[in-house]
Amino acid sequence: MSTTSTNIVTKTDNSSKISWAGHYELTKPRLSLLSVITALVGYLAALPSKDFGILFNFSIGTALCAAGAATLNQWLEKKEDSIMERTKDRPLPAGLVSPHVALLQGIIISIVGVLQLGLGVNTLTGALGAATILSYVVIYTPMKKMTRWATELGAISGALPPLIGWAAAENGISALGWILFGILTFWQLPHFMAIAWSFRHDYEKAGFPMLSVLDKTGNKVARWSMINAIALFIVSLLPVAMGFSGWLYGSIATIFGLWLLKRAYEFMKEDQRDIMAKKLFFNSIIYLPAVLFTLVIDRWLVS
Repeated sequence: MSTTSTNIVTKTDNSSKISWAGHYELTKPRLSLLSVITALVGYLAALPSKDFGILFNFSIGTALCAAGAATLNQWLEKKEDSIMERTKDRPLPAGLVSPHVALLQGIIISIVGVLQLGLGVNTLTGALGAATILSYVVIYTPMKKMTRWATELGAISGALPPLIGWAAAENGISALGWILFGILTFWQLPHFMAIAWSFRHDYEKAGFPMLSVLDKTGNKVARWSMINAIALFIVSLLPVAMGFSGWLYGSIATIFGLWLLKRAYEFMKEDQRDIMAKKLFFNSIIYLPAVLFTLVIDRWLVS
């Protein structure tokens, strides 16, 4: 084979690899994995029967719904992503995937995910999968350009996966399922406020009217983080108060809840805000798996 032919083959192979990597990154794999994990928490906390067919269909369906929503989100925000430093290397701004192909990918994956949940599990689970996609793509994403309250709307969308899991286990949603929804909703706000403050200049450049952009001092951002951290602490202890879990979960939820409150309080100190935003973010990352996994373990030990 000639040198020219070899170069052509190498370029083609590299282009193929880049293209596949771009399609994969469009699904926001880490965020999609979080959706699957929180959905699994809802499923396992409901103490389901051992039906591996339902577990398979619900897990894959949830993953596809999350991946489809993420792809459509990036398609809608391709212009803004090209402006911000933290997102300019995403597949669409980087030219790894064409917008038309990305749109098609997002629609197909979303439809397949909803169908797998609806037909492979139950109608309620499919409806919740569809609601997750629609609330994220049709409501949250456009509202990010219109109002600072888009973050709260996004938190509701991001808290739906545990309900998908609960519905898959019970074909309904009981009180603990809604408590999990509350935990996820309130957790997202301190978590995202820390991100929004750290990347406030990026958001301002892209034209997103985030609270961190409108509030130049960061005082409102920090207070809102603290308020939601308090709400999270209260809601996280409801499983103990209502008899859904025991001392193991109660201890972990209290310890990690107080730790998150401490970080949220430190975030309120203006002279340390930039540093504390990063610490609050990392603390929130540790908090969620610690509390949710302990709840599942506690439930299975007691049952």
